[in-house]
Amino acid sequence: MTRKTLPTALLALAVLCGCGGAAETAAAPPSPSAAAKDKKHQLEAAKADCMKQKGFKYVGWVKPEQPQSDEDRRRDAGDYQAMKKYREKYGFEVFAGHVYPKEMNAPEAQMASPNQDPNMKIQQALSEAQLGAYRKAKDACMVTVAKQVLGVTLKSNLDYYNQIALTRRRATASTLDSDPKLVELATAMATCLKGKGYAVSDTTPTALSKRGEEAFLKEQDKIGREQDDTVPNVAPPVKKNGNQPIHMPSLTAEQAKPYLAKEIKAALDDLECGKDFYPVFTPRKSAIDAQVRAQFAY
Repeated sequence: MTRKTLPTALLALAVLCGCGGAAETAAAPPSPSAAAKDKKHQLEAAKADCMKQKGFKYVGWVKPEQPQSDEDRRRDAGDYQAMKKYREKYGFEVFAGHVYPKEMNAPEAQMASPNQDPNMKIQQALSEAQLGAYRKAKDACMVTVAKQVLGVTLKSNLDYYNQIALTRRRATASTLDSDPKLVELATAMATCLKGKGYAVSDTTPTALSKRGEEAFLKEQDKIGREQDDTVPNVAPPVKKNGNQPIHMPSLTAEQAKPYLAKEIKAALDDLECGKDFYPVFTPRKSAIDAQVRAQFAY
């Protein structure tokens, strides 16, 4: 049976964002402005009009925003205790999606949620041929409206998520990876992790912050590939500026718990080694993420 394949950019948007730890001087990241929220509605309305002109039904839909909790703000600001509490349950947020699908807003939970995107049901009702035409029209509309509303040049609907990931990656690399203090803190964290037996191939701040999550995403992908006889067991090389597709495995909560337990231990080790790193890195990274969300209206 073929399992679901989702780009990492989409996965990142499908689950809660964030591992945080206690800010030294930086404040919590700003919430989206009223102008940014309005731009989301403009983008969706323009997509609906474009799809209608092409003969397809599309509902302009903006997901209701959940108010940030105090714990969320503390993690985004880099609070160590808040970060530890979160990781003790969810690890790096990889296998937690199988154990706590509703809490992690996993794709399966989104389908059952009353707040799900109504366009998902519209697409489910289409035949294979209709769905192909629908996606082609959606790609064309996204290219048009992204230019009109956001001033962003896209190749397709998927490219929208690739551009979000690329913009975030460039912003964090140019701003954070060249910061002498963060480089020094990242080097110390990498040394600590190696001492605990973890492989560290890249000690730049942004790479180090994602190291744990990416290791378990690879493990998740490996399981998914082993379950799917239509794809090779080894993932192909990632294209430049692209996102590695993740073959989501079919795991029950009980089957996923041992993987999550391993992930939680690694996440807590990562946190202890990064006790000085994350309070400086996380609030600045959170602020960049907020800027990118506003730029792309998502």
